[in-house]
Amino acid sequence: MVVDEIFYSLQGEGRNTGTPSVFVRFAGCNLQCDFCDTQHQSAQQLAEDEIVDRVLAYPATNVVITGGEPSLQLTLSLVEKLHQAGRKVCMETNGTRPLGEALASAIDWITLSPKFEFCPNAQVRIERFDELKVVYRGQDMSIYDSLIPAHADCCYIQPCDTGEASSTRANLRAAIQFVLDNPRWRLSLQTHKLLGIR
Repeated sequence: MVVDEIFYSLQGEGRNTGTPSVFVRFAGCNLQCDFCDTQHQSAQQLAEDEIVDRVLAYPATNVVITGGEPSLQLTLSLVEKLHQAGRKVCMETNGTRPLGEALASAIDWITLSPKFEFCPNAQVRIERFDELKVVYRGQDMSIYDSLIPAHADCCYIQPCDTGEASSTRANLRAAIQFVLDNPRWRLSLQTHKLLGIR
């Protein structure tokens, strides 16, 4: 498996914000979003057992599989090994690749972050997800009306961090107003950035 990094921090987004978590960031993605903050220069090949060993070096029971797009590499056997080690497995995905019933059922928590408006042909192909998180920069949100997470109260919009202060602030203000006008949604901030942690 090609892994960018494995690190220990607090979950910064969504329902599990503030949860101590080990992040396993896989390299590679099938989409190219202009706001992506994932770097792939330091990727390394790791066997599943090496990944598990590195995860177990940290005390947290929560493991977040992310990327890139983790569905390109994540296997049922890795999830099972992490479970056998007493870990809960969460996954953050753009949802454009079907997971298969066995893998989808094995993952404890799936965060769907679709990218309809940022990438052509970014259709959602997974059937089950626990929370919905949309990167927001003022787009028409009606396209997400048919996406209902298993936890219906877990629909989040996250203001897009453009890397430029004034446009990021504008996205935040617009996201706040959107949530106030559309209470199906909740605001999710990238709290790890606000705290100055990874």
